[in-house]
Amino acid sequence: MKAHIHDAIAEIPAADWNRLAGPDYPFLQHEFLLAAEESGSVSPETGWQPCHLTLHDRDNNIVAAMPLYEKNQSWGEFVFDWGWAEAYQRAGLQYYPKLVSAVPFTPASSRRLLTGPEQNPELAGALITQAIGLAQRRELSSLHILFPMPGEIPLLQQHKLLLRKDCQFHWRNQGYADFLEFLENFSAAKRKKARRERRRIHDNGIAFRWISGETMDQDTWARVYELISITFMRRRSLPYFNLNFFQVLTSRQNSSIKVLVGERDNRIICTALFIQGSDTLYGRYWGAAEYVSGLHFETCYYQGIEYCIKHGLNYFEPGTQGEHKVSRGFLPAATWSAHWLAHPDFNEAVGEFVAAEQRYVDSYMDDVNAHSPFRRADQ
Repeated sequence: MKAHIHDAIAEIPAADWNRLAGPDYPFLQHEFLLAAEESGSVSPETGWQPCHLTLHDRDNNIVAAMPLYEKNQSWGEFVFDWGWAEAYQRAGLQYYPKLVSAVPFTPASSRRLLTGPEQNPELAGALITQAIGLAQRRELSSLHILFPMPGEIPLLQQHKLLLRKDCQFHWRNQGYADFLEFLENFSAAKRKKARRERRRIHDNGIAFRWISGETMDQDTWARVYELISITFMRRRSLPYFNLNFFQVLTSRQNSSIKVLVGERDNRIICTALFIQGSDTLYGRYWGAAEYVSGLHFETCYYQGIEYCIKHGLNYFEPGTQGEHKVSRGFLPAATWSAHWLAHPDFNEAVGEFVAAEQRYVDSYMDDVNAHSPFRRADQ
């Protein structure tokens, strides 16, 4: 078996990559990663140098693959290691560059060890070994595998990577017939609050409609991107993905792109961008031209829940952070990352840190679950 490192996803045939990645996660598809690189959103200039890993058999067939990037900073990862970098600096060591396996700017769990429909432990283990070997050959400080699937965790642990646990807030479909049935499972106070929030948007004259990627035109994309950019600029930042990325991605992967627009007097005043997987809706970005109380909750959460119920999707992942999601029906869900640090002392210190951090995360998830909006059995 031979390993190859690719400086661009375009060097890997799309059919081979997608065969190994499977169809469930649209942002893991070759088309998504290619649009990110071709648009310049992912490049050495933005801190992401592609070095994707493939394994080949004797006949040069690709039998396993892994998305990999050499990075000189930690932006766009959503697994925060700034403190580790500072500790390296204080010790007179270089934390950057490092090696990262992730989908850029996408804090959603999906497979990282791509071996086909079923995980092949031997091939998956070889990918881990080769990735660590690449970090060693390039004299990088570390390897970080971000947002792997839970099924990959045991193998990562077997290869002595340090496991780090975090928490997001996800919605799960319990076979609801409609949004009203979903709300009926809330406590009376939380149900009343949700209805009041939704009514306020209706009273402001805002109507919503969904647009599938194949019917998005250039003018609508320009308006949607303008509103998304407003959200980033309020945080003194710029969107991770440029407009060209969305336009290119739509031309190649249009059926998974779902754009929600809120309109008043035939003008788009708010929007949210979603990506639909095989059984999950992923919320990505949102923006609004004006402030309306509760508009964020309606656009990013309630409308997405309604969409999932209508289309029979089992899960809705609206993105990172946000305890305000809990009162709208989103509950804690564990996410993971795995880490290998070349320096043995730092590897030991980080191991102690993530173990202590996991105890805190477990306690935090228990506390949040205790404040669920759903009725208890005794209510």
